[in-house]
Amino acid sequence: MKYVKRNFLPGRVFRDLADFNAQLAAWHAEIADLHIHGTTRERPVDRFAREAAALVDTRGHRSYFQALRRSRVVAEDWLVAIDANRYSVPWRLIGKTVEVVRVGERWQISHQGKVVAEHPILAGRHELCVDPAYGPGAVSRNARSRYGTAPAAPSPMARLHDIEVRDLAVYEQLLEVA
Repeated sequence: MKYVKRNFLPGRVFRDLADFNAQLAAWHAEIADLHIHGTTRERPVDRFAREAAALVDTRGHRSYFQALRRSRVVAEDWLVAIDANRYSVPWRLIGKTVEVVRVGERWQISHQGKVVAEHPILAGRHELCVDPAYGPGAVSRNARSRYGTAPAAPSPMARLHDIEVRDLAVYEQLLEVA
């Protein structure tokens, strides 16, 4: 990357991504591949010709990242962090270790060998993917639908309705008084 940044990019202007890619391909073929490499002391085009027969076609094989199993501890908010995003799992797993693996375009989350949650992979960063069915409130909803009554103890999520919501102007008024 440093080589490209220092030798290809300076002084160039690009109309769009297609123009950037065309200029990069031309620079690569006419300059970079013909330049003597500092470590190998060979032109990359010559070395590639010699090594090309030893390369293996990896199309159709799972990538390293797709095969990689990752362990995560479920946080107090029943979420696990994966690649700067957070995904929900059943709340009863708070504090427990789960395994995460990429299956196609989804995260599959398992506990003790059993799949407990699946989510689409979020494209951005610092995003949330929450399935309310995994949350503490799901217990009371499921009990109500099955038995016609809610459980005796309210869920932790039910207490959220007791939180007072204020207009932020109240705080500005307090600052004016002080």
